[in-house]
Amino acid sequence: MSKTNLLLLHGALGSKSQFSSLIPLLEDAFQTHALDFEGHGSSPLKDRAFRLDHFAENVLDYLNEKSLSRIDIFGYSMGGHVGLYLAKVQPERIHRVFTLATKFLWTPEGADREAVSLEADTILRKTPHFAEVLEKRHAVSGWTNVVEKTKEMFLEQGKHNILPVEGLGQIPHAVRIGVGDRDKMVSIEESVHAYLSLPQGELQIFPKTPHPLEKVLLSNLVHSIADFFR
Repeated sequence: MSKTNLLLLHGALGSKSQFSSLIPLLEDAFQTHALDFEGHGSSPLKDRAFRLDHFAENVLDYLNEKSLSRIDIFGYSMGGHVGLYLAKVQPERIHRVFTLATKFLWTPEGADREAVSLEADTILRKTPHFAEVLEKRHAVSGWTNVVEKTKEMFLEQGKHNILPVEGLGQIPHAVRIGVGDRDKMVSIEESVHAYLSLPQGELQIFPKTPHPLEKVLLSNLVHSIADFFR
């Protein structure tokens, strides 16, 4: 029996390297795929802003390169937003989508609050270890460039969300919305709102789980992925 093709999409400031511990736990059941969005990880910057629709183009390019006509997506944080956007605008290329820690409620005020933490000087001063992680992760494009372009993307997202919750009703696919009960960036309330807006939505709340992917219990995540996609 052939394995299900599953594409893993990383979040803002992230890269496919964040899935290095997850992929081996999935390979018995799935043919796993992962990519770096433009400007992230090993993928160089392009002469344009960070945008969800640009990252969606990266996914389509990857699918075409690998001759994949349709795929399942697990998207963490921003990666979940990209997966859902693709399900809306290119429904024939996407099968099912599982999001985790994806923020759906974007307002100018909320984006301003998120942008406060996206200052290179602030990161260096308050979380020097995280700065070291980012420097290693984004050696190709330069971590400060990634931070600055992400900040600008968040501010634009607050002004113009290309996939508001109201638009989720146009997605016919099976979708599971996952959120941690200790996530300080994504509320359970906005996740419930998203789930209820989807024609084939499911909701999963992960216990004792904050926002960072590295703090999600892998055994719970693997079980949930297998349960949804198989």
